[in-house]
Amino acid sequence: MSSEEVKLDLDRIVFLGRTFDEYMSMFDLKERELADRKILDCPAGACSFTAKANQMGTDTTAADIAYYHTTEELAEKGRKDLEHAMHELDKVKDNYLWEHFKSIDDLRKARVEALTDSTKDRSSAPECYVPVVMPELPFPDQAFDLTLSAHFLFMYGDRLDYEFHVRALQELMRVTREEIRIFPVVDLTCKRYEHLDNLIEIIVSQDWIVEEIEVPYEFQKGANHMLKLKRLHT
Repeated sequence: MSSEEVKLDLDRIVFLGRTFDEYMSMFDLKERELADRKILDCPAGACSFTAKANQMGTDTTAADIAYYHTTEELAEKGRKDLEHAMHELDKVKDNYLWEHFKSIDDLRKARVEALTDSTKDRSSAPECYVPVVMPELPFPDQAFDLTLSAHFLFMYGDRLDYEFHVRALQELMRVTREEIRIFPVVDLTCKRYEHLDNLIEIIVSQDWIVEEIEVPYEFQKGANHMLKLKRLHT
């Protein structure tokens, strides 16, 4: 897909991101698990994980359809989306747990931090930010030791059909040598993705171990589990 084709859908892309600390919590990661590993964040959006992880000396790549747009376009888009999201969130704040974030203002600060850090890093290290159109990925087989995928698969079960999920998981498994972590395992209504057991059967049949693990992060009520996939033979 060309950048011109993607530009037609820019208004439909919500460009928000989570911080490095959120990633570490939602994926139940320790810093030692990042050392000496090649990591993929897909889709990464405006998250600051890649920026912070690479500052620590890792080899991390962010991938997202949004990266067909310029850094400046996305920074402006992110600022507008953030204000809209915070306004809308105030109407449904009872659907969230206010423990990790103490208030909407506290949440806004975290989202601004993520957007700022990712924007600066993409400007200084554009090679780490790769435009992709899932479910296809432009990476070689087993290119990454660890792949992280947040707030995309399973969450949009009403918009992305079962076949899309199968193909996306096949691609994530193809490009990953050791381990994949996906958060959360629920859809936007906080119900467990209805076809998750079928997907797990497919994953296991291809020599991967699958675990559903509770993590120390819950903002949207009920969204506190991740799917952890480990390849049996590396």
